[in-house]
Amino acid sequence: MEIYQHYRKEEHSFIDQALSWINRVEKTYQMKVTDFLNPREQQIVETLARTSMEELRVYKHGGSVNAERRRVIIAPMYDEVTDDSFQLTLLQGSYHDKFVSLGHRDVMGSFLSLGIKRQKLGDIMAENGLIQIIMAEEIAPFILTNLTAIKKTRIRLEERPLSSLVERKTNWDESNQIVSSLRLDSVVKAIYKLSRKDAAEMISKGLVKVNYKVSDDRKLILNAGDMLSLRGKGRSKLVDINGRTKKDKLSITTALLK
Repeated sequence: MEIYQHYRKEEHSFIDQALSWINRVEKTYQMKVTDFLNPREQQIVETLARTSMEELRVYKHGGSVNAERRRVIIAPMYDEVTDDSFQLTLLQGSYHDKFVSLGHRDVMGSFLSLGIKRQKLGDIMAENGLIQIIMAEEIAPFILTNLTAIKKTRIRLEERPLSSLVERKTNWDESNQIVSSLRLDSVVKAIYKLSRKDAAEMISKGLVKVNYKVSDDRKLILNAGDMLSLRGKGRSKLVDINGRTKKDKLSITTALLK
């Protein structure tokens, strides 16, 4: 199918899944509520839905305006979609941050140890003595009963309305860069102010993620919209490819999360 030509090989299995969702909505005229998707997956679903033979709409909700992970609804255009349609639950707990330090990774590890799939969890916030987790409502009763400690710290979670969610602002610092190519090592070098050798070494060590998956291929060609992260250096993205310069270099716009 020609559509695969526009995506990387490792994305093909998700494309198949998304196409099956769209096909099912077209045949049954019933909305599909997905698990939580990362921004790249959300983008793929929106793009594929636009190629549908039926009039479909795509809606996204992750609990807050700046949510990164969101559930997606694919629905016939006449269906009414409300916040309740996304079946989201917010669980909140507190801990004494003077005595213990908890972070996103600690909370995530506790969930995964219960056998919960990552796709059932939205954004997680753990800071200043407060923990907030957005999740699919069908797993909330199980979590309330079984998640009683994180990193050996006793935690009591309770359900709260989505309006209680602490809104986390994102600040992307955009800048224009000149690169020799769109290879991963070249773009990582430019964004994080590294030497080509250091960029290649970090990629080979599995410290770099592209669209939320580790990539050890320094020759991987990036596309506009790709999300990157370098362990210990933060997240970034390739915003746009602006064209070639007079010296046949590439002008790109990137953004680094502050």
